[in-house]
Amino acid sequence: MRLIMKILHLSDLHIGKIVHEQSMLEDQKYMLNEIIEKIKEENIEVVLISGDVYDRSVPPSEAVTVLNQFLKTLVKDIKLKVCIIAGNHDSKERLNFGSEIFADDGLYISSIYNGSIDKVELQDEYGKLNIYMLPYIKPVEVKQYFDDDCDISSYHNAVKAVINKENINEDERNIILSHQFVTAGSTEPEKSESETLCLGGTENVDVSCYDKFDYVALGHIHGPQRIGRDTARYAGTMLKYSFSEVNQKKSLTILDYKEKNNLKIDFIPLKPLRDMRVIKGPIEELTNEKNYGKTNREDYIRAIITNEEQVYDAIGQIKKVYPNTLRLDIENSKMSVNEEIKMSDLDNIKKKDEIELFNEFYKYQNNKDLNEMQLEIMKNIVKDVKKENR
Repeated sequence: MRLIMKILHLSDLHIGKIVHEQSMLEDQKYMLNEIIEKIKEENIEVVLISGDVYDRSVPPSEAVTVLNQFLKTLVKDIKLKVCIIAGNHDSKERLNFGSEIFADDGLYISSIYNGSIDKVELQDEYGKLNIYMLPYIKPVEVKQYFDDDCDISSYHNAVKAVINKENINEDERNIILSHQFVTAGSTEPEKSESETLCLGGTENVDVSCYDKFDYVALGHIHGPQRIGRDTARYAGTMLKYSFSEVNQKKSLTILDYKEKNNLKIDFIPLKPLRDMRVIKGPIEELTNEKNYGKTNREDYIRAIITNEEQVYDAIGQIKKVYPNTLRLDIENSKMSVNEEIKMSDLDNIKKKDEIELFNEFYKYQNNKDLNEMQLEIMKNIVKDVKKENR
C-alpha cells in the first residue's frame, strides 16, 4: 500500500472531435498514449474523467475503439481505478452500458442520476477516500426525486439539493466529480468558443455547493483553471479544439493526497502532435521561409492575410507551407466596414435598383462609394443590357 494516493484528473476528452472538418482522432490517440506514459512515470493509482468523454451522443465507431483501448490499458494492463461521469455531450444511456460489469475490474461509470450520487470507496494508509460521481444534470431530470416544496427551478438549486441529500462524512477525505458550469459568485471561468453554454447564466452552479468536498474535479470548461478555491478545478481539455484556445496551456492535473487536508496539486504540461496556432500578416511574409522555417509546419493553422490587394489562390499558397491550414481570413481596410454580406432582408434588397445594389457591392469591396463618372458609366451599361434583353 503506497504512502500517497496519487490521482490524475482529466476531463473533456471529446473523442471523435472534428474541428473545421478535420478529424482529431490521430491527435487524440497520440495524446492518450502520452498520458499513459505520464501515468506510469508518476505512479498514478486513480484516474478521474469529469465528463464529455465523447464529442457527441452517437460517437463514430473509431472513437469508441480509441476510448476502449485507452480504458483497457488503464484498467487491465496498469491495474488502475478509473472513475468516469457523463457530460452534456455524452449519451447517458450509451456511456452507462455495462457499467455494473466493468466495476468489478475497477472501472466505475456514472452517467445517470437515479436519486443518489454514486460513490466509490477507496482505502490507503491514511484511511478511506470517498469519490462521489455526479454526472451532468438538469433540473428537470432530478425534480422527480424531491418533494414538491423543494425548489429545483435552477441548475444551482438542483446541484445543491442533490448534494445535500447525501450523508457526507466531512471527517473523511471526499472528492466529487461534476460536469456543470460552475462559477464563484460573480466570477465566471475563462471560456472559449468550444463550450456549449446557455445564455443569460441560467446554467450557473455556485462553487459553494461543493463546500463539503476536499477536491472538486470539474469538467465542461476547456481551459485548465481554478474556480473559487485552489481545490476546485477544471482540468481542461488535453488538446486545443478551437482557435479561441490557442493561448491556453494544456496540462495534466495530478493530486498527491495524504491525510485529510493534506492535498498537493501539481501540473504537467502537455505537448501535442500538432499545435493549433494563428498566424497573421501579408501572404509574402507568411510564406517566407525565414518566418516559418523553425516552426512545426504540420500544426493546425488559422491564417489571417492582411494584403490590401486581392491575393491569387491564397489558400493554395498557404497550404504549400502549412498543409493543415483549417481556416483562412482576410483582414484589411477594405473589409473594415462590412465583415460579411448580409442577405437577411430580402424584401429590402428587392426594392433597390441595379445601380444601388452595385454601389453597395463596390463599397463593400473598396470601402468607398462610386464617383459621379463611375455612376454614369454603370447607368449606361445597365441601360444597354436592358435594351439587349427586350
